[in-house]
Amino acid sequence: MKRITVLLAEDHQLVREGFRSLLKHEKDIEVVGEAETGREALQMIGKLRPAVLVMDIAMPLLNGLEATRQIRKDFPETKVLILSAHNDDAYVERAQALGAAGFLLKQSSSHILAEAIREVQKGNIFICPAISKRVRDRLKKSPMQDGTSKQGPNLSSREMEVLQLIAEGKANKQVAAELGVSFKTVDKHRQHLMNKLDIHDVAGLTRYAIAEGLIESNVRVTII
Repeated sequence: MKRITVLLAEDHQLVREGFRSLLKHEKDIEVVGEAETGREALQMIGKLRPAVLVMDIAMPLLNGLEATRQIRKDFPETKVLILSAHNDDAYVERAQALGAAGFLLKQSSSHILAEAIREVQKGNIFICPAISKRVRDRLKKSPMQDGTSKQGPNLSSREMEVLQLIAEGKANKQVAAELGVSFKTVDKHRQHLMNKLDIHDVAGLTRYAIAEGLIESNVRVTII
């Protein structure tokens, strides 16, 4: 029997170990790797080519939603199953719009996790039973495209990355090093961000990133 290969992307080691422990009892599922950041998850997918990526939304360096957008573009054969501790319909809608195949609450049982992995690997959509009906009703009323509402700002993938790194407290030089681009390029993206969002200070960008779920509200950041 061919096993479903799974990559776990979660920044808390205890949570990753818990998921791995739960899944080792499933004979048709094999955890082939673990990633601590969204960017590391992208790199590992390129090497391991897992059938399914199980990923938290609030990942450092590159959040789960933006990572999903890049994965669906570069590695469409890998199905993305998003995990979240928050029972928020907006996250589910954005995740689906960006190409996630499933959305699961962290408090779900091990049985539901295994079922979700099997379903998305088959090419089906899986949404946690606790919120699936609510999400379907909302999507019928106000569908979203490309992960943003019609009224929302149209940020590029790179701008989303820069926004998250700035919100995590990194200076332009650090952002440039993380993304492998020049200081001037980062400054240009930063100005575009501020203009598109009509937010002209780091504190405002940080509050926006938290409100959008790009970083967790309890992340330690320095706001000047």
